This record gives sequence, C-alpha cells and structure tokens, in this order.
Amino acid sequence: MAAAPSPAPPRILLAGDAHGRLHQLFKRVKSVNQSTGPFNALLCVGQFFSPEVGEEDSPPGDLADYLEGRAAVPIPTYFTGDYGPTAPRLLSKAAADARGFTPGGIQICPNLFWLRGSALFNLHGLSVAYLSGKRGLGGPGCYSQDDVDALRALAEEPGIVDLFLTYPLVHFIILLNIYESGVVNGADTSKVPPQVLEPQGYDPVVAELVTEIKPRYHIAGTKGVFYSREPYVNDSSLHVTRFIGLANVGNKEKQKFIHAISPTPASTMSSADIHARPPNGTLSPYVAPAKSVPVEDTPKRPAENTDLQYWRYDVKRQRQGQNDGSLLCFKFTSSGSCPRGSNCNFKHDEEAREHCQRNVCFEFLNKGKCGKGPECRFVHSLTEEATVRDAKPRSDRRPVESSCWFCLSSPDVESHLVISIGDGYYCALAKGPLVPEHVLVIPVEHFPTTITMPAEPEAELRRYKNALGKYFEKQGKTAVYFEWVSQQSRHANLQAVPVPLSKAASVEKIFHLAAKRLGFELLVVNPDGDANQGRELLRSQYDGKSGLFYVELPDGTLLLHMLGSREKFPAQFGREVLAGLLSMADRADWRNCKLSKEEEIKMVDDFKQGFCEFDPAE
Repeated sequence: MAAAPSPAPPRILLAGDAHGRLHQLFKRVKSVNQSTGPFNALLCVGQFFSPEVGEEDSPPGDLADYLEGRAAVPIPTYFTGDYGPTAPRLLSKAAADARGFTPGGIQICPNLFWLRGSALFNLHGLSVAYLSGKRGLGGPGCYSQDDVDALRALAEEPGIVDLFLTYPLVHFIILLNIYESGVVNGADTSKVPPQVLEPQGYDPVVAELVTEIKPRYHIAGTKGVFYSREPYVNDSSLHVTRFIGLANVGNKEKQKFIHAISPTPASTMSSADIHARPPNGTLSPYVAPAKSVPVEDTPKRPAENTDLQYWRYDVKRQRQGQNDGSLLCFKFTSSGSCPRGSNCNFKHDEEAREHCQRNVCFEFLNKGKCGKGPECRFVHSLTEEATVRDAKPRSDRRPVESSCWFCLSSPDVESHLVISIGDGYYCALAKGPLVPEHVLVIPVEHFPTTITMPAEPEAELRRYKNALGKYFEKQGKTAVYFEWVSQQSRHANLQAVPVPLSKAASVEKIFHLAAKRLGFELLVVNPDGDANQGRELLRSQYDGKSGLFYVELPDGTLLLHMLGSREKFPAQFGREVLAGLLSMADRADWRNCKLSKEEEIKMVDDFKQGFCEFDPAE
C-alpha cells in the first residue's frame, strides 16, 4: 500500500505597517485569499495602529468597525507592537482580561491577536518567534530587556525557528565589507532600495538576536519599501535564512505591502532538505568574512548573578546591595542557616531565630509591625505568654464534600482517571492533560492545599514524587510540580508535568520571565535546591489564609509568589508557562485538550504499566 501523502505546508500571508488602514489591508487579504488561497494566517509587522488620535477617546481609523462588530477580520491575523498614540489604551483592557502567559497572542476581537512582548509559539506546525516592540527608553511601543533575554534563552534550545518577526529592519551594511564590485558578502546591492542602505533607525539588538536565533525566515518592517534579500548562510549553522522586509499598507509608491510564503515546518523536513543551499545563497550579512568567529571560540554570555536567586525579606534592596545590615535574613531566621554565610547582606540573629520558632511573625520581627493586622495568623509579641495566648490553632481534618471532584467518596469523582491510591495521597491523570503523562498528586482528605497537610501524608507525598521522578527519568524526562492556592480553593491538587531533560535548564528562566510580564516576582525559597527543605519552609511560614502559587523546578528549587488580598492571579499560569516552554500554546487551556472516556482509560492503563514498578502504593 502506498504511503499517505504528506500534509501540505501551511500558507501564510505577511504584511507591513498597517498604520490603521485595516479596511484596505483586509480587502486585499480577502481578495488574495479568494483568488490564490486559502491561507492559514496573516502576520503583520511594523505599526499596526493609526498614528492619529481618535476623536472623543474613540478608536481611530478603521479599528472601531472591527472592535464593534461592523466588519470582520477575514483570516486569523497576528500583529506585533503597541505603537501609536491610542494603542496602549486600546490594548490595556485585552491584556488585563487575558492575565495569562499567552505566547500565541491575546485576542482583541474575533480573528485578531496581539503578540505581546516576545515568545515562541506554534502556528500550523511552524515555529514562530517574535520581538514585539522597538528599541527605546521603555514604556508603550518599546521592548524590554526581559523580552530580549527570553528570546536569547529560546535560542539556546534545540530545534530550528521557522519565522522570526520584528518591527525594525536590521542594518546589514554596517557589519559588512563592501567590495568595489557592488557585491556585499555575495549579495547584489545594485537592486537594493536606497532606504534599506541608510543606517538611521536600525536596531543592533535585533541584529544580535537574528544571529543567535538563526531563523529560516526573518520578517520585518522597513522604511516604506519592499525588500527580499538573497538567502544567506548562518555562521555556525548549515541552514539558510531569508529576509523579507515589507512596505506600508496603501503606500503611494505602490511598494509591495503583502507577501505570501508557504514554508514546510523544519520539524517535518529531512536533514538534507534543511541543509540544502540555494544557488543564489550568500555569506552571513552580519559577519565580515575575515572576522568570522568559530563556534568554539565564540564568547559565552556571563552567567546570571547568583546573588539574585536568594529569598530575602527586602528583595529589591538585596538586589541593589543597599541593605545596611539592619534587616533580618529570612533564610537564616526561618531555617537556622544561610548558604551565603558571612557574605549575606542581611543580619543573622539567633534571638530572632528563636522567636521565629515560637511562631512570631517575621514581618513583626523585621519591622516592629505587621501590615496584615488582625488578618495575620502569626504572633505579634516577643513574650512567651503572648505566644501561647495569641497562637491560632488550625483544624486537624477536613470533611469530605459530596460535590468535590477530587474526594474519592464523592459521586462526582472520575475514578477511571485514578492511577494509584496511597494512605494520604493518590495519583490521577489530569483532566485535559497538557502532555500524556501530565498527572495530579491529590490528598485523600479534603484539604485546600498540600502545604497544610499533616506530617505523615507529607512523607508519602515525597515517596510519590520520588516514584514519578524515576518513571519520568526512564523516558528521558523530568518533572515540574506546581500548585495554585486561592481563597476559593477546595481540594488541593499538586500538578506534575514532565518536560524533556533538554529543556530542564530553561524552566526557571521562563517562569521568571512570565512572572515579570504579568507584574509580579517569583522568589526563591530554597537556594540550595533541597525540595524537601523548601516545602518544610513553606509549611512553617504559610498562614493558611492567603493565596499563593509555587513551582518546584527539576533541580528541586522552589519559586514562590504570595498573592495580595485583592490580587487576581491567572488560574492556568503554571500550565500556560509550560505550554510556552514546550511550544504547545494551543494546549494552554485544559478545555482544549479534553479526551473521550475511552481515550482517558487507555492513557491511564499505559501510565500504570510503566509506573507499576515504582508505585509506592504497590
């Protein structure tokens, strides 16, 4: 029997600066789609919004028609940047509503998605990276250092990026030897538009990123002209990059502002096809031939300052080295030791350590007062009598609730998802799993968080984690654990998502970057990487009332964010970040990953067969 034909490669339209002329842009897209389509998506670079201010605070240009439903976006459209005087206001509500790590775009209206910051996502099999913004002093329209660092981290990952979207056109010429023949590293400059050769307005940071990421296609805005450069060979890589710069929509010079490509995803190509050299290929435009640096001699970026990884009470002052030694070291006060020793910028006070062991509030010890007031469940006095008087007991056991999804005695529990049952914990397949081995470790008793569980079940949890670690290791993977606790949490579940060992080192960086984009910080609980000690530290300090999110990294490090009383936290944050890491943006929401009961049973049976030799309940 003949082999089934390979699926056709995706068909993508590219467009330059729209400048708010959306009716003209989408009319052209609709026409092209009808005559030579269908196309899967439209990617817009440059300034999407109008440079003009709308009247009476209304959206300028054509945008209002699409936001208010009078016009429809013909195909899925993705745009970068928040440029234009009204863009930040228009996008702020969409960003606030999203409240999640959305590498595949924040929906503005049906079929229209804003690519914010920087990320890598999967688009019909294509690996698409983007840097949304221009170089500047910060604020709307400018990318941040975090955005750049995120892309540099992605560049270190295995695999080839198919498309890289940026706003500015990089300046090829300043990095080249220009020969009298008119050829630049093999590229013919005789037909290059003069605007492309001008150095003003180009971004050297983008040039650096392109050389690190080495995409197959680099798509950018230009100075109002269309320019398709000859393919060039990347330094230290065998595949070529094609650069395409696009003109403004509706430009008077009739320059090309829309362009179609149909690249086969690199992930499905043979090695021979990926490494094929086109006849018009040139050397890299970013490195002069005489100065090309071998891969083994390329200087490495300095490692991140390890001082930033330690959890202290006043994190900002610790990072800036401004503490005068009057503040307490949280690590020493809570655990009795600090890995930084005499190099720590904070005070190691034995008396404060003793008070902490008697449940005295750390903020009270550090500042002499506590901002939580009566809501704080720790003691606000240094006398032992007050410690006994003010201590607030926790309930020993929680009742079973008949309507709970996770109580095994509940009629609502889906018992076919259960993989293993112990005395205090059980393991079950996640509903709508991110990956096939995505499981939950769940208390048998009805507790709102695993952090408040008694000591005996905590020991069993460690056994389950050890067993899962061995199981995943056989598959060349390692586990990332995370738990979100809110005031509305009913029955705890600790999520365990396996990731390839090749991506383990990137987990911490991508969580930190995702948190910064959402405006909060993940603090390191246990810089020594002892996961058991980290959990004990959380258990000893958690008040049982406030919300929190924590993630346990493959190396055992715990990252923590304590939620403010009115803080809105994205419930799917942990899953969304890992979906981005694994290039599975379409699976960030569990509801998009629902399986039939038969499929779930098959997945559970497959997991049990491999897990049985490690199962602590056996």
